[in-house]
Amino acid sequence: MIRVTTPLKDAKSLRAGQEVAISGVIYTARDAAHQRLVKLIAEGKPLPFDPEGAIIYYVGPTPPKPGQPIGSAGPTTSVRMDSLTVPLLQQGVKGMIGKGGRGAHVVEAMKEEGAVYFAAIGGAAAYISQSIKEVEVVAYPDLGAEAVHRMVVEDFPAIVAIDSLGNSVYEQGVAQYRSLGSEVAE
Repeated sequence: MIRVTTPLKDAKSLRAGQEVAISGVIYTARDAAHQRLVKLIAEGKPLPFDPEGAIIYYVGPTPPKPGQPIGSAGPTTSVRMDSLTVPLLQQGVKGMIGKGGRGAHVVEAMKEEGAVYFAAIGGAAAYISQSIKEVEVVAYPDLGAEAVHRMVVEDFPAIVAIDSLGNSVYEQGVAQYRSLGSEVAE
């Protein structure tokens, strides 16, 4: 397990397949928030958080139970943000957390910008929420659960799914499966 802190300064040292525990501040944003953030970038306006070294978690958290900072906080399918990801990477975002693969243009931008994509465990929202210690809305409260939240996390569990060289656990897994098939056929 590799310990990672934010802001993310060592993204280029991480490799696909490594298990990480992220601590520090991460931000949440989904589809609607991404649209607004990209509009700010296009207009030359500042983002509601410092993007340099930031990690964005694709999540729409549920309301907290009494005494807890957050309810369930499981990852959203990341490909939904693909058309809006590159401008954020160009602003300095170095990490994204979600589930599922990413489009080729996002992977190319990750390579250019030295960013990584982390996969969180789908179906483990209650487990993941235990690593979230503080939550506050920093932008777009009208979006409810899809607002931009600032989260303080401690040992947030994830896997480096795609590294800054473009290596992908999704592609590596397919290659391993295919090689097993050829071994069985022999």
